[in-house]
Amino acid sequence: MTEPLTPNKLAVRIAAALVLLLLVMFACSLIGAKSISLRTAFAGEAAVNPDYEIFIRVRVPRIILAVIVGAALACSGGVFQALLRNPLADPYILGISSGAGLGAMIAVVGGLNWTLFGRSPIAVFAFLGALGTVWLVWTIGRLTGKFHLTGLLLAGVVVNAFFSAVIMFLTSVAKADQVHATIFWLMGNMTEEDFIVLWIAAGCVGAGIVALFYLSPQLNALSFGEDDARSMGVNTARTRLAAFAIAALMTAVAVSLSGLIGFVGLIVPHGVRLVFGPDHRQLLPLSAIAGAIFLVAADTLARIVVAPAQLPVGVVTAIIGGPFFLLLLIRYSRRVGWFK
Repeated sequence: MTEPLTPNKLAVRIAAALVLLLLVMFACSLIGAKSISLRTAFAGEAAVNPDYEIFIRVRVPRIILAVIVGAALACSGGVFQALLRNPLADPYILGISSGAGLGAMIAVVGGLNWTLFGRSPIAVFAFLGALGTVWLVWTIGRLTGKFHLTGLLLAGVVVNAFFSAVIMFLTSVAKADQVHATIFWLMGNMTEEDFIVLWIAAGCVGAGIVALFYLSPQLNALSFGEDDARSMGVNTARTRLAAFAIAALMTAVAVSLSGLIGFVGLIVPHGVRLVFGPDHRQLLPLSAIAGAIFLVAADTLARIVVAPAQLPVGVVTAIIGGPFFLLLLIRYSRRVGWFK
């Protein structure tokens, strides 16, 4: 019988996970195509210090970005799996990726070159495209009435397919340099960001994780079904809308920063659930931390596996996540009786 989750046990697990995250961040900051020395980096010499420049201006911002994006995608994945009651759900199942990609392609094909708060039009339009797609899918799902959850899934699949077709059309008519400008973004890529942008993004994602943590008891109730949750006194409509909006906003922030990185929101929550159980009070914060660890490690691998060239981190997560997804699909299909 599973032992009940106590506040002390939860605090110890989160603290241990945070310590592991810091250790992974520190270790990955020392790994790269070029070896660096922290002693040399912080020697305080007046001349230009290459080790300092690589460590502070390249690796640290990139690692922090991976932490933000990984935490956002993994936590959002756990929320969508709870809301849709589908173990195969992830932040991109509702068409968020295709909406963001379409927004980015519109910015590139349109030749936009302005900036907003230091962000390129690709990032801004990707963010707006992701949010617009979420609103569209949610509206279509609401129109399905009592089939709301099924309607959300089907609307996401259809919108994703349609927007993907539009992206392919824009790619076919765009100039070669325009296509090249978005190819790495569409595959998911970590870039060096300004610290102000990182602080704002970290604040948005951190606030979202805290808000979802306070909604975790209601999410636990929803996992038993709509009727059971109502019998426990949960306002299911308000809880679902709040959790959906917060998770979608976090995903939009992540997508605008890094492009399309798949499978983080799928495999990480399941890994945490297998080890610690399905209680969302610990599933959501631990998934956020584990997602950060996973993406930091994946991005480090992407930086060194073909050095001095770099792989898009989305390629690494897809290579790892693809086989996991297939195993999960087979297991789930057998459980619901799809395969006899």
